[in-house]
Amino acid sequence: MNRHTLVFTCALTLAAVVQVAAIDVNRPRRQNEQKQEHEHDQEKKQKYTCLMHPEIITDQPGNCPKCGMKLVPLEEKKLQKSNVQRSTSNHQSHMSHESHETHGMQMEMHSSIDLAEPMSREGSGTSWLPDSSPMYARMFMFGENMLMLHGAIFPRYTNVSTRRDDDRIDAPNWFMAMYSHPLTDSAQFGARLMMSLDPLTEQGRGYPLLFQSGETWNGEPLHDRQHPHDLFDELSFSLSQKFDHDLSAYFYFGYPGEPALGPPTFMHRPSAMDDPDAPIGHHWQDSTHVTFGVATAGLVWSDVKIEGSFFTGREPDEDRYDFDQPDFDSYSGRLSWNPTRNLALQVSFGYIKSPEALEPELNRHRTTASLIYNLPLGQDSNWSNSFVWGQNNDTAGQGKTQSFLVESDYQRGRDTVYFRWERVEKSGEELVLNQAADTRIFPVSAYTLGYVRDLSHGNGLELGLGAQFTINNRPDSLDRYYGDDLGYAFEFFLRIRPSLHSHGGHEHAEHVPGLEK
Repeated sequence: MNRHTLVFTCALTLAAVVQVAAIDVNRPRRQNEQKQEHEHDQEKKQKYTCLMHPEIITDQPGNCPKCGMKLVPLEEKKLQKSNVQRSTSNHQSHMSHESHETHGMQMEMHSSIDLAEPMSREGSGTSWLPDSSPMYARMFMFGENMLMLHGAIFPRYTNVSTRRDDDRIDAPNWFMAMYSHPLTDSAQFGARLMMSLDPLTEQGRGYPLLFQSGETWNGEPLHDRQHPHDLFDELSFSLSQKFDHDLSAYFYFGYPGEPALGPPTFMHRPSAMDDPDAPIGHHWQDSTHVTFGVATAGLVWSDVKIEGSFFTGREPDEDRYDFDQPDFDSYSGRLSWNPTRNLALQVSFGYIKSPEALEPELNRHRTTASLIYNLPLGQDSNWSNSFVWGQNNDTAGQGKTQSFLVESDYQRGRDTVYFRWERVEKSGEELVLNQAADTRIFPVSAYTLGYVRDLSHGNGLELGLGAQFTINNRPDSLDRYYGDDLGYAFEFFLRIRPSLHSHGGHEHAEHVPGLEK
């Protein structure tokens, strides 16, 4: 081989070696670039959703704009589908906690009354709220057991005009605990305790509220005052059984408790939670929420519920610390329907035997209907509305009398504005006029506008500074009792309650490892 041929052969060999080396050097870089491009494409395709509101789908992680719960990857949600029960009719998922990386636990949020219902639907007693209703509460998880705490207290100054006026400093309040324990995959035990310190803060006469009536003090009927509630307002347990994904049944017993009669009680309605006062139509609509002896059975099919109760008709006596005798001499039935996640409807009828201690021969038939509409408006914003109609038909006395109520509550961040309008037909006897006016019926009205500004917001406990003004309207024939001037009332108050319930606000038992606070 000559010298030129040898040089040419070596050059070709060197070029091949350089080319192979270049390929080997660039391969990891190209593979890394391809991996990054693949991951970038995966990130672009990744979707996030809320376990409680599956209709929320976004391209970015974050919190649900409706409930504040942390969004999870859509694929993870699909994997968890067997652990998170959904209602096929309204696409409402039960809220679930984040999985623990080690144990893969899924904590579900069910109603303490019925395993098949979401907790956000749970009102007072066995009544329903819209599924989208906000929950102001603190939740604790102990393994598979759930404990929910909520309530409110309103330290305030109240001033009521007219000849039957009064002014005072007081603090209406209530506190509640709800507990649930799964017995099997399709059965649950629930318990609730509700208490009020009204006997201490409101004392026996209760607080001033123009045109309010109901119950007694020192053997005399109360008028133009809201009676205090008992120390124990609810002590109940429930058992529920799920037969299919959209069919369930439950049994509820309370001593005291609330029968299946009327809408959710005013302090549990989102439309009334910021108003310290009870409605003046309370004893036409939801006054049976403290009943000493209640047994209720209910059947739920999808978003429709039918239930019936036997209960004690007599209203609580003047001793606010004791447990009254249960008689189970009255009955009621209620049909509830949540056609959408924002709407709750109910109609109910009840026979109440001898509700009034001063008129034991009087029996009452009560009929109610209500519509509650709740509209989440995004992150930390909500609008809730209620319309309630109630009719009392007494076997002795005035016969049929009607009540109407409209409530609206708009909350945006730290600010809340609320409104209430009422019209109720009350007899002269209920308003404690002279005997000549006892059987006459007087339509009375109240218009309330209020505002609350949260000083502490979203930190576990909300402290709000509020004020409200009420105008009362009445027939001229009542001027001799209330005076010629316009009836009005105003109050300044603090509203203290838990913050809006969200995933980031959960508190869990310390002995449950891996669950974030």
